[in-house]
Amino acid sequence: MTRPLNLEEVGRRAGVSRSTVSRVVNGGPNVSSETKRRVEAVIAETGYRPHAAARSLASNSTGVIGLVIPSAVATLFDDPYFGRLILGISSATNEVDMTLALFLFGAGPDESSIISRVVAPGLVDGVIVTATTRGDPLIDHMQGTSMPFVVVGRPDNAGSTFCVDVDNRAGARTAALHLAGLGRRRPALIAAPSNTTAGVDRRSGFLEGLAEAGLSIEDRIAEGDWSQESGRDAMARLLAERPDAVFVASDRMAVGALRAIREAGLHCPGDISVVSFDGIVPPDLTAPRLTSVVQPVTEVGERAVRLLTAVIAGASTPEHVVFPTELAVRESCGATPTAGA
Repeated sequence: MTRPLNLEEVGRRAGVSRSTVSRVVNGGPNVSSETKRRVEAVIAETGYRPHAAARSLASNSTGVIGLVIPSAVATLFDDPYFGRLILGISSATNEVDMTLALFLFGAGPDESSIISRVVAPGLVDGVIVTATTRGDPLIDHMQGTSMPFVVVGRPDNAGSTFCVDVDNRAGARTAALHLAGLGRRRPALIAAPSNTTAGVDRRSGFLEGLAEAGLSIEDRIAEGDWSQESGRDAMARLLAERPDAVFVASDRMAVGALRAIREAGLHCPGDISVVSFDGIVPPDLTAPRLTSVVQPVTEVGERAVRLLTAVIAGASTPEHVVFPTELAVRESCGATPTAGA
């Protein structure tokens, strides 16, 4: 087995000392351009990579980004949203030559103590926080530290926070106007949890769109918890109000809603049109295929990493990045499907 190169061997091949190699690797001072060229040539030729721990000590940087998800682990791995988000974050982390560390925990009274360990010096260079709730003390706790961080989603106090989100309100408004344009006059809403800003924004946007179309929701509203079962239960309750359309604030809840419609002996879209939000459930897994407001989850994760690296580098003016959504029309709403949807 070939022994990995160390600083001494790189220095010997470049004709310089170990300390000079260290200065080149870590961007230190007092190195001539010619010396730097020789050392870098040896590194390129041999594929030498400095030991991560040693590099961290020398540069005061860990090269690690922490992803904090204050959610039950079971919920995390049941939800394709988080899979796509982590894919985007890990892809961008690799592009900037950093490592991703995932921190999972359930929200509770020990949340602050757990975060204190996450932001301890020498563990990570910065943190991405997601799955927060309205008034989440986690954000306040992070703001009380010197740790660079970015929030995925819109926190209540977004004015003082770097964050990346999608335009939940506009997407839900589009869904309402689409259903109204199909001639539906008794719309219902299966809302996302009201303790989340995404839930609030999607509810507000849908009601805003209905008002523009001269429609009201009356009592045809129920709230779910993002899960399929909650969508099924909510739809079963709403059927007593005889809706002819329903906007479901997440794909997972919409899968449950479709099940409730079938169990009641009704047909989608003939009896009830269904439009959901997220665009994360593969269309062919539902019958009929879901019309959905698509959010670019992977791109959100990638942008969060780029924003965090800017904060780590010293950016101090809070930036709020908002991605647009797009309505993918499929069979569940009763309209002609969008080409390629």
